[in-house]
Amino acid sequence: MQEKIWHKSYAKGVPRTIDYEKITISQALTRSAKKFPSKTALNYMGKIITYQQYDAMVNQFARVLLDAGISEGDKVAVCLPNIPQAFIADMAIFRIGAVIAQNNPLYTERELAYQLNDSDAKIIVTLSLLVPRIEKIQSQTKIQKIIACHINSYLPFPKKQLFPFVKKEMVRKIIPTENVVVFQDIIRKYSSDPVAEKGKWENTAALIYTGGTTGVSKGVMLTHANLSSNVQQFASWFPDLKEGEETLMGNFPVFHSAGFTAIQNYSAWMAHGIILVPRPEPKINIELIKKYRPTFLPGVPTIFVGLLNDPEFRKLDFSSIKGFFSGAAPLASDTIRDLKNLTGALMCEVYGSTETSPIVCATPWGGAVKPGTVGCPVPDTDIRIVDKDNPEKELPVGEIGEIKITGPQIMAGYYKKEKETHEVIKDGWFLTGDIGKFDEDGYLSIIDRKKDMVIAGGYNIYPVEVDKVLFEHPKILEACTVGIPDSYRGETIKAFIVLKDGESCTPEEVKAFCKERLAAYKIPKQIEFIKDLPKSSVGKILRRELRDREMEKAGQA
Repeated sequence: MQEKIWHKSYAKGVPRTIDYEKITISQALTRSAKKFPSKTALNYMGKIITYQQYDAMVNQFARVLLDAGISEGDKVAVCLPNIPQAFIADMAIFRIGAVIAQNNPLYTERELAYQLNDSDAKIIVTLSLLVPRIEKIQSQTKIQKIIACHINSYLPFPKKQLFPFVKKEMVRKIIPTENVVVFQDIIRKYSSDPVAEKGKWENTAALIYTGGTTGVSKGVMLTHANLSSNVQQFASWFPDLKEGEETLMGNFPVFHSAGFTAIQNYSAWMAHGIILVPRPEPKINIELIKKYRPTFLPGVPTIFVGLLNDPEFRKLDFSSIKGFFSGAAPLASDTIRDLKNLTGALMCEVYGSTETSPIVCATPWGGAVKPGTVGCPVPDTDIRIVDKDNPEKELPVGEIGEIKITGPQIMAGYYKKEKETHEVIKDGWFLTGDIGKFDEDGYLSIIDRKKDMVIAGGYNIYPVEVDKVLFEHPKILEACTVGIPDSYRGETIKAFIVLKDGESCTPEEVKAFCKERLAAYKIPKQIEFIKDLPKSSVGKILRRELRDREMEKAGQA
């Protein structure tokens, strides 16, 4: 790859280009199991599954699927939180050359029915709790068999004893039928002898759906090449991390692209251990950090904000932690500062999208941390900043425009959506819809989403820029700004604010704070204090949901 401005910021030992091993993630798991058979692969509330056991269970479940008639290219839906069955199922689907269709277990019946039907999935692996919901919508889909997973099957303590966030009604007893079987019952009937790898490098390995909050969700087709290449790009970013030596906190759900690649697939490649977190909340993280001492703590900004505001977190022993991974939204500068001062560990912000497998940029490991940026492009990734109205016109360093990307991690396209695919992929370049800019060291800043930009009185306002200022206010825990209709300006800015516990604040205080830091036209004209902000399953604040609420109110006025 030719010299780029970001290459000078790479850590020592990070290559500009990679000679990729053409092996699938499933093959990497088998390799890890042979090299580190007794290494912990999955830690589920103290239940340890070694790499040798993990690989053996994958072989067993692969035989379950083959016996159920699943062939190469068939779609198998997975709708699970971070429990062992999710990881076993994913790797087994990889291994037999079928395609994982990931689904969010928090989705409504309508959302699930759409995705299951769109993906053409023949089998679904899901929580026992969700079986009645799946049965209710099954006639709208191509699902022929339901494999039910009990959330407490792999717990190390008595089955009647549940962990804090699991209520009794979540553990639903399933009576097997012709079309419904129990994961734990069926898997033990099959041999763990090796199953031949059928996943092919250029074939589709997974369908991961883009968030339905932005309209009809689209199935992103990721090939074995996309997933394996992206893991190798990410692994190369940390040249001093050795195979079999690290333990990651599994905060990102595996049904989301961040958890799928940076937790599940990366760990299988590197033989790292994963502490499974079925529900990523600060209190749960604190307990798991105390008990199992991870070396890396991934999370979205809301997790880190919540942890830093918990006095118990500040009392922990952080000597095991080498670093933090953050993604999904920009980290506030004071959050980065406080984590560094408290723990001494390195922060690595990561940027990408489902369509990019997802990793595109990351803070150089051991390099400069620049708050407000998402680091530099990983090896073999080229990024250009282009005119938002003319993607062929590249803009110089420092200017703001749309981000477009090319590299081996770019998706094959949207499943059954050729028109939508052609709208975002042009000559091998993916148009992200994100607005950003490069600095002179090749660090990328994400300014906002193209469609989130607010035009007020002829001025362009990026809500994320306002959010960052609000996050700096000492009384504010979280904030999100949106554009709302305004009879005079066309649009204006409204801020939704969550205060820290015990704090009180007025709209006038907030506006005065913003006035010192923002141009007058960017200052929120309306401010609403609320208890909680709506968030996705990974903790990302849902700006669209807040905007939709305001639009509904405006329509009723």
